[in-house]
Amino acid sequence: MKYYVYILQCSDESLYTGYTNDLEKRIETHNNKKGAKYTKPRTPVSLKYYEKFETKSEALKREYEIKQLTRKEKLKIIKKACE
Repeated sequence: MKYYVYILQCSDESLYTGYTNDLEKRIETHNNKKGAKYTKPRTPVSLKYYEKFETKSEALKREYEIKQLTRKEKLKIIKKACE
């Protein structure tokens, strides 16, 4: 099984970071207002960045690291991935 850490951009331009083992389904869940409490009033959301991991532990560790970053640092990660 694969695990993903992702960054979404919400309708209010804010960023949300999470993890899942089914990326497409999770984004759909967020957009159906059944995802995280944070994203429910901020739909639609769009995927801006993701990383893939072999274990849940690795994904959770990376999710925590990204959540500690500033908005500016998260935007740098997104921009670098798009280059």
